[in-house]
Amino acid sequence: MLTAVVLPHLWPLPFNTYSLVVLLMVWGFLKMDSDTFANQGFAFSRFRWRAIPFGLGAAIAIVAFMQLLFFPLLETFIDFPETRVELYDQLRGDTAFYILILIMAWIIGGLYEEIIFHGFIYTQMQKFFKGRYRQGISFLLTGILFGLYHLQLGPADALNAFVVGMAYHGLALYFNGNLWYAVFCHGFYNTIIVSLLYLGYI
Repeated sequence: MLTAVVLPHLWPLPFNTYSLVVLLMVWGFLKMDSDTFANQGFAFSRFRWRAIPFGLGAAIAIVAFMQLLFFPLLETFIDFPETRVELYDQLRGDTAFYILILIMAWIIGGLYEEIIFHGFIYTQMQKFFKGRYRQGISFLLTGILFGLYHLQLGPADALNAFVVGMAYHGLALYFNGNLWYAVFCHGFYNTIIVSLLYLGYI
């Protein structure tokens, strides 16, 4: 599980191809355990069209909450260190790069991260922990790992990932663990944020 968090930073393969390595590792692990991605919450047969508008509406609500309420309020108490993110600088005003990042935001953010974190890691944690609080503990620890996975973007973005990641995950759990809802919510959230960065609004 920690490989999914650490590998992208220790072995930064071009074009986020580390995701293929991790997915193959997870697939191999599941095969050895006679398990499937469907049991982690992701299966094409579970796709529902309503996941698209639900995901979009949730993404808009999350962006509004984080940008207009959560961080403005938090920053009255905490002075986050400014982190220079080269990707953000390159994104502003560069249309070709913007389109590339949008595609990656859906493939890596929407699909890969949801399958690995809110599918596989969460499911494996639930197998590990016992007792009545195992779901809550697994949910929280998955959120923490998801936040740490984004730590290279700075502490503020890591905290943002922790909070919004739990929102994506909560949406999937609300719909009986169907990751398609989280995939679309995550993808639309990334689309909104990347577009705001490209336009220079954040």
